[in-house]
Amino acid sequence: MNTLVHPFFHADTSTWTYLVHAEGDRHAAVIDPVLDFDPKAGRTSTTSAQALVDAVQARDLEVAWILETHAHADHLSAGHWLKARWPDATLAIGEGIREVQKTFRPIFNLGDDFPVDGSQFDRLLRDGETFDIGPLQARVIAVPGHTRDSNAFLIGDALFTGDSLFMPDGGTARCDFPGGDARTLYRSIRKLFDTLPDDTRVFVCHDYGPGGREVACETTIGAQVRDNIHVGAGIGEDRYVEMRETRDATLAMPTLILPSVQVNIRAGELPPAEDNGVRYLKLPLDRL
Repeated sequence: MNTLVHPFFHADTSTWTYLVHAEGDRHAAVIDPVLDFDPKAGRTSTTSAQALVDAVQARDLEVAWILETHAHADHLSAGHWLKARWPDATLAIGEGIREVQKTFRPIFNLGDDFPVDGSQFDRLLRDGETFDIGPLQARVIAVPGHTRDSNAFLIGDALFTGDSLFMPDGGTARCDFPGGDARTLYRSIRKLFDTLPDDTRVFVCHDYGPGGREVACETTIGAQVRDNIHVGAGIGEDRYVEMRETRDATLAMPTLILPSVQVNIRAGELPPAEDNGVRYLKLPLDRL
């Protein structure tokens, strides 16, 4: 059964979103959808999410799953907006979201009325759990390290790695966010390398076009094992951890981390409107 993957690139955040289904079948999944956000104006829009809706309609598909690889720190999720349009779809994320919510609830001073049980999502996914997208079987592979809720999804022969792996010339994700850990990420990636066939197709969540090349989204496990500049070619755990921690210490926070995280731990739902009918995002000072 062929796994068809339709990628969508969000240039403002260098994010790849995917529409996935089996050839000849209508059941589909959307992975890591983006809500457009202008931080200068504080304005949201749904142009990118609507492109997904249009693509689903054009292919006469039925979206069964809206999957988040983790609570992203670089873009706002369109999961909640898409769920309103596809009410029968299951909006899902890894069960580690509970720990992420516990970490960020005090940072944003959300109070005890903000639940940290993951109930904002329809389903919390466990490591090794399987589910069906029509005739395709999907398997959850926990890959913590970048964040504590990070998952990869193996759908047929296609692996969606979230932020854990970039294209081989881009390396791996940073690990300095609250709850991140470079040693844990190394071990997560090695689990992928050691258990999946070399010809497994790998689809990344971000690509920044290193060296000015055209952006790309697809590689293979074999290419990652051989060529990944951070974890390929026999690079060991201690060497990786030293590199990752040294590099992370030089990186600025993502532009959208504060708006993104407080929306994404809500499954992409914007904060509730205040008594004037306006929604507000918080900018905690001197916390990150």
